Amino acid sequence: MEVVDTGEKRDVHGRRITPAGRRKELVAVWRQSGLTQAAFARREGINYTTFCSWVQQSRPECPSTASAQVRFAEVDVTAAASAPGVEVRLGDGVVVRGTDVREVAAIVQLLRN
Repeated sequence: MEVVDTGEKRDVHGRRITPAGRRKELVAVWRQSGLTQAAFARREGINYTTFCSWVQQSRPECPSTASAQVRFAEVDVTAAASAPGVEVRLGDGVVVRGTDVREVAAIVQLLRN
């Protein structure tokens, strides 16, 4: 009988623990490989969903979504319909102005999608 210590750390469930530096290294190698995430994970013996989470964590966070907060406001469209003009200020500083409430609402919807 032979006991081989590979130096790998494992959690209480027997799953391999990969240090952060090694995860970053593997993601960098994958990016250069031209392989799909699934093919790379299979080749390296890594659980596919685990590898996907490493890739996701390695992406820089988009500043617009990181600090964006969703806010809702109740608008009385019937009262605004008779107003001479409508102005909507969006959270990112964009201002939409118009005389037709439905057109302004449609433009705001398009900007948000």
